[in-house]
Amino acid sequence: MSSSLAKLRMSPDLFSFRDPKRAKEFAQLLSRLAPARPVKIVHVCGTHEITITEHGLRSLLPEGVEVLEGPGCPVCVTSTVDLDVAVKLAQEGVILCTFGDMMRVPGTELSLEEARAQGADVRMVLSAADAVEVARTNPTREVVFFAVGFETTAPGTAAVLLDSPPPNFSVLSSHKLIPPALSALMQLPDVKIDAFLAPGHVSTIIGSDAYRPVAERYHVPVVVGGFEPLDVLYALALILRQLKEGRAEVENAYKRAVRPEGNTRAQELLSQAFEVSAARWRGIGTIPGSGLRICEGLAPWDATRKFGVEGKLGEETAPGCRCADILVARAVPTDCPLFGKICTPLSPVGPCMVGSEGACSVWYRYGGRPRL
Repeated sequence: MSSSLAKLRMSPDLFSFRDPKRAKEFAQLLSRLAPARPVKIVHVCGTHEITITEHGLRSLLPEGVEVLEGPGCPVCVTSTVDLDVAVKLAQEGVILCTFGDMMRVPGTELSLEEARAQGADVRMVLSAADAVEVARTNPTREVVFFAVGFETTAPGTAAVLLDSPPPNFSVLSSHKLIPPALSALMQLPDVKIDAFLAPGHVSTIIGSDAYRPVAERYHVPVVVGGFEPLDVLYALALILRQLKEGRAEVENAYKRAVRPEGNTRAQELLSQAFEVSAARWRGIGTIPGSGLRICEGLAPWDATRKFGVEGKLGEETAPGCRCADILVARAVPTDCPLFGKICTPLSPVGPCMVGSEGACSVWYRYGGRPRL
C-alpha cells in the first residue's frame, strides 16, 4: 500500500493535477485502502465541495466511503444574530459594506438585499480595504464593514484595523475559526465522523499543526488537502490508509502551500487585532472559542461597541429546510424536500443555497453526484 501511495504522491513534476489516468489509479488505490466498514469523511471547505462535485470524484469512491461537506461555507454558518445587527445598522443610516454572497442570506425578518430594496445603503465590496475606501470618499457618513469568513479572510480585516482607518469606519466582526468547529462536530449527537479532510486555504494561515488537538482528543485522522481533483484523491488516500492502519494523525497532503506552523505573520495580525470569543454558528449553535472579537485597543473601530446594537437569536431554519442538517453533515442537499424545487439559487430558502460555497448551491450547479 505504501509503495503504491508513494508512486502517486502529489508532485507537479510527475503529473497534471487533473490527469484522468492518475485519477483512475487513485480510484483503484482507494478501493484497496478502504476499510470493510462504512466510513464517513467530512470536509469543511466549499472549494473542496466544488472540486469533488464538479469533477465527479464521488463516483471514484469505494462502496461505503462517504465524503460530505460540513460547516465549510462562512456565509452559510453566519447566524441571524449577526445578520440582524447588520440589517439594523443599515436601516439606521450607515453605509453597510459586505461581500456579495451575504446579500441574500435570510435574517430573522429581512436579508441585506431586502433592506437595500427598502432604501438602506448596502454595498457589495471585495475586501475590507474596499470598505475603507468607501469611508474615505464619504467622510460625513458612518461606514461599517460586515466581516465574514474564516482564518483565510480574517487577516485582511486585521490588517485594515491595524492601519489607522478613518474614524467614520468600523467593523462588525463575524469571523470564525475552524478547529473549534471540528471539535464541536465531534460532540454532536447522531453525527458519526471517522476523519476530516482539512481545508487548504485556512491551513495556509493556521498550519497543519493546528489540527493536532482534534486528532489526538477524538482519535480521528485529519489530512490537509489541496483543491485540484488529484489533490483531493491523494488526501482521501492518506485518510483511508490511516483508518486501515488504525492511526489518527495529522498529515499534510498540500505541502506546496501549507507549512506545519502556517503563516506566522498573518497569525500575528490576528492576535493584534482580535481576541478569541464564543460565536454562534447556524446549524451548530454557540461554540466556545470559535469567534474573533475586535480587541479592546481597537474599540473605536468596533461597530458593536460604537453603535451599541445587539441582535437577538431568531429562527435560523425555514420550515422544511434541512440546511441545519447539511451544515453538520447529517444530510446531503438532495435529502431536503425543498432542494431544486422551492429552493433554487434564484429563490433560495436556506443559506446553503445562497453562498457560492454552500453545499446546496454547489450541488445545484453541478448536478449533485455527476459521473465522470
